[in-house]
Amino acid sequence: MQNINETMDASAIQNLIDKQKRLVASGGTRPLAFRMKQLQTLKSAVKKYEKDIMEALRQDLRKSQYEAYTTEIGYLLDSLGHTMKHLKRWMKPKTVRTPAMHFGSKSVIYPEPYGSALIIGPFNYPFMLVMDPLAGAIAAGNAAVIKPSEFTPHVSAVIAKLIREHFDEDYIRVIEGGKETTSDLIHAPFDRIFFTGSTQVGKIVMKAAAEHLVPVILELGGKSPCIVHSDADLELTAKRIVWGKFVNTGQTCVAPDYVLAHKEIKPALLVKLKEQITAFYGADPKQSPDFGRIVNERHWERLTGLLEPSKVVTGGESDRGDLYLAPTLMDKVQWGDKVMEEEIFGPILPILEYEHLDQAISMLNSRPKPLALYLFTANKGIERNVMEAVSFGGGCVNDTILHLATPYLPFGGVGQSGMGSYHGRYSFEAFSHMKGVLKKSTRVKINFIFPPYSDKKLNLIKKVMK
Repeated sequence: MQNINETMDASAIQNLIDKQKRLVASGGTRPLAFRMKQLQTLKSAVKKYEKDIMEALRQDLRKSQYEAYTTEIGYLLDSLGHTMKHLKRWMKPKTVRTPAMHFGSKSVIYPEPYGSALIIGPFNYPFMLVMDPLAGAIAAGNAAVIKPSEFTPHVSAVIAKLIREHFDEDYIRVIEGGKETTSDLIHAPFDRIFFTGSTQVGKIVMKAAAEHLVPVILELGGKSPCIVHSDADLELTAKRIVWGKFVNTGQTCVAPDYVLAHKEIKPALLVKLKEQITAFYGADPKQSPDFGRIVNERHWERLTGLLEPSKVVTGGESDRGDLYLAPTLMDKVQWGDKVMEEEIFGPILPILEYEHLDQAISMLNSRPKPLALYLFTANKGIERNVMEAVSFGGGCVNDTILHLATPYLPFGGVGQSGMGSYHGRYSFEAFSHMKGVLKKSTRVKINFIFPPYSDKKLNLIKKVMK
């Protein structure tokens, strides 16, 4: 029987992987009926543990019930429903076109499970960001090992208990622990690794996976810009920026990391941003039930170290004992400031300005490619210019972060912000090997490809392959 707080050494991990690979190889996880049953089991288990999950999120991150449900539980339930609705179609082998030179043949793509998948989750959305990838792994017919974040121990314990009570331990297993456990896991010969976290740790995961040539999906982060052009609706823009930035206390990988506002409207935008912070969280956000806390003291210290008091125009108040940092705006920020050196991942929003869009685009393109980009404008030409000129993982026009809430769009990074994508069908494909097969007819016999060769055969092949 699996313990709720189970940790495993390298030998035990290898033994588990072997069992999972044998299970998948046996075909036991492949039937549609099996996958649908497991997805339904997961959905029912999440509903059963809804209150426990919410309480764990409150204890670890001070999340409100509304945020806990909408960004973690409800999001997952909706994702599971979408997957179950479309899985039968996704699983079907897909016939594709065949070149004329293969006359009499048929080309088919067969989705097949990788085998044993490792899913490593972060602390910011500690439930959803392991369970949503798990849904993709199950849908694709894999077995899985889940490693929740050790920074959110209450959520980790609930996940372990939920999985233990509802799934066979050789099919889906939760392994808890710190850096040493994570190191043992990423150096093990899984068939697929799905990691969500920082770029720095993502590099370590990728390097370890390379030892066994394990394919990886890396959902990382970066400094996601929010461009506000001179024609933007400032009232609506401020509301959507403040919500996207300060939801989950700014601990969101796709949160607007900084605002790049047109010089003409920056002062007015700053006023609107201040007003929206007060409208959302009151005069004292520390007392707001809708504003959470920083995950731990180390991250609190890192964040407070980014503040420059002379540039703080609202917020900046903090309380180490309560792990509190107020929603904070910083003005007159320059590209070389400390707050612009790394992803903030907290409730601090620097405001920079630009005069000419081409200069802003040039500055964005001189930095690592971000996970997200947000643009506020009514000008289609500006929109087209930014979309074509700047590379980023995904984003929104006239909103923030909601591009990740649709299963019809791939979600993932590019360059330093990650590789691979998921959500909806893309989650199924993330955990599936797409096996291409050419089915050759035995009735149609084409002999000009076989030796001995001649000029006549060469001329014939030139006519076909042109």
